[in-house]
Formats: sequence, C-alpha cells, structure tokens
Amino acid sequence: MAKLYFKYGAMNSGKSIEIIKVAHNYEEQHKPVKIFTSALDNRSGVGLVASRTGFEREASPISEDTDIFEIVKAAPEKLFCILVDEAQFLKKAHILQLARIVDELDIPVMAFGLKNDFTNELFEGSKYLLLYADKIEELKTICWFCHRKASMNLRIANGKPVYAGEQIQIGGNESYLPVCRKCYFHPQLENLD
Repeated sequence: MAKLYFKYGAMNSGKSIEIIKVAHNYEEQHKPVKIFTSALDNRSGVGLVASRTGFEREASPISEDTDIFEIVKAAPEKLFCILVDEAQFLKKAHILQLARIVDELDIPVMAFGLKNDFTNELFEGSKYLLLYADKIEELKTICWFCHRKASMNLRIANGKPVYAGEQIQIGGNESYLPVCRKCYFHPQLENLD
C-alpha cells in the first residue's frame, strides 16, 4: 500500500542526496520514478535537484499553478515512486495533490524539505505535510558550532545572525547554517572562519 512520506531536516542533512539515492535504487531495478522540485530553488538552475556532494538529477519544476496529480496521472509509463525536493516551498494544494497520488493512483510519494524557516515558523508545504503525511522522518545533521543535533536554520548576513525578514530567501552555506537551539540563540559566528 502506497504512503505519503515527509522526510525533513535542517540545512545540510542530506535531503537532496537521499532523493538521488532513492531514484537510483528504483531505476537500477527498472522501476521508473518521477522527480519534482520547487521552481523557487534556482541555486543550481530551475528543475534540478543538486546535492552539496556534487551529484545532481533533472526534475520537473513545481510552480504555483502546477498540478502534480495530473502530470503523474498522464505519465506515459507506470511510475513506481514520486520524489519531491524542496517540499517546504509547496502550497497546500500541492500537498493535497501528493496525497491524491498516493490514495488514487497507489504510488508512494516521498517529499523532502525543511520543516521550519529561519524564524522557526513552519513553511506552508511543511505544515500540510506534517498534517497529511502517513509517515514522518527526521534526517539528522550536526550543529555548525557544536556537537548537538541541528534542528534549526540560522540565517546569516554580513557575519551576523538574522532573525527577521522575508520567509523565503534562496541560499546555501553563505546564507544559512544548521544549528541546535542553543546555538541558534547564541551563535559563535567568530568561529566561522
């Protein structure tokens, strides 16, 4: 029976490399998959899942008016899994479409993304995945400054922490660091070099 999975983690927790790995495992068994990613994340180009390790895969970009359910339903071949990167940027309607893929088309969906933003508020996509997912799993990484588990994303600008501003600002290690709660409130930014 197919399920909707939400696999979340802080920045640098290996979400994108996990998508690439899962796709490879299915395809090695001649089981086609379809990969999607948010059109908002253009760090490596629109429609590309890219890992910091250097691996990348083409993906179908999801914009506000994308109907993921209809795209999957119209696929010319049987799909064995749907993989979604940057799921935090999706809208409620997209999450409901992913649930329909599971429930009506009986295809498992694995959505990967951040749970909370740099102000520790839920992203829209993450909120609805937490509500509708059949299975929720945390991908872990360590704090940039200490040995604790990172559970938050610290936005930095000009060497200083940023705790207010627009929710979505696309960036990597130059803009965000995975941190624990203690280091979120008291980052040791002098240790960045």
